[in-house]
Amino acid sequence: MKTWSKERLAEGYSIGFVPTMGYLHDGHLSLIHAARNENAFVVASIFVNPTQFGPAEDLSTYPRDPESDSLKCRDAGVDALFMPGVDEIYGPNFQTYVNVERVSGLLCGASRPGHFRGVATVVLKLFNIVLPTAAYFGAKDYQQLQVIKTMVGDLDLDVRVVSCPTLREADGLAMSSRNSYLTPDQRKQAVCLYQALVSARELFERGETDAESMLGAMTERIAREPDTVPDYISLVDPETLEDLKVVDRCALAALAVRVGNTRLIDNMLFNRLDGDSGPINS
Repeated sequence: MKTWSKERLAEGYSIGFVPTMGYLHDGHLSLIHAARNENAFVVASIFVNPTQFGPAEDLSTYPRDPESDSLKCRDAGVDALFMPGVDEIYGPNFQTYVNVERVSGLLCGASRPGHFRGVATVVLKLFNIVLPTAAYFGAKDYQQLQVIKTMVGDLDLDVRVVSCPTLREADGLAMSSRNSYLTPDQRKQAVCLYQALVSARELFERGETDAESMLGAMTERIAREPDTVPDYISLVDPETLEDLKVVDRCALAALAVRVGNTRLIDNMLFNRLDGDSGPINS
């Protein structure tokens, strides 16, 4: 893979990179299309990264369909598909990890210790193998995006990180490979994540600045569904991800909720600076 990339770069071509864990849906394909539109060559990777899963998480059951994924990548215009094995990424004596400290410890990082260490480590390794000019990530995983942007800046990596809007189903549910875990009834309930974010946005657009009021509206909407258990429901600074008490300019509403046994995340950006408030990922 690295030899292929070096040859393309030496010829003066740009390489767009889309790292994924597979089981591709239209959200992933939108990242590939964005990379295709901006680069001479597109590389996608499929690797279910064990170091970002906790001991009680769904590594063994994470959905996989490599044959279908390969066909989708081909049809979307991917020039090179990288599907390494675990031993290829983590050798028998592997002992080096990347820890992006402050931004990794909040939100998802508080309940998933070590998760973003695994994310940052594998992304850095993939960057070093693929040698991309630009890398494309969905904004649904907003914290992951901030971790990667911070790592790229702090380590002076020569890659442009591109945030792409999250695609949603017709009822607003953010597309996710984990949606496949949901039963039909849980799938109906899962739309409450999006609706909770919308309820906070409506308060914001009416001039509300009290974070507690917005959090209360989101919490109340989630609580209506019998199979939901919130991990967190937060209003945070979009850069630092630290909690806000007053939302006077811009904020990120972010939440993680278990619907049955499935943990789902979503977010929405509010902004009074330029009159634009709405989903960062719709």
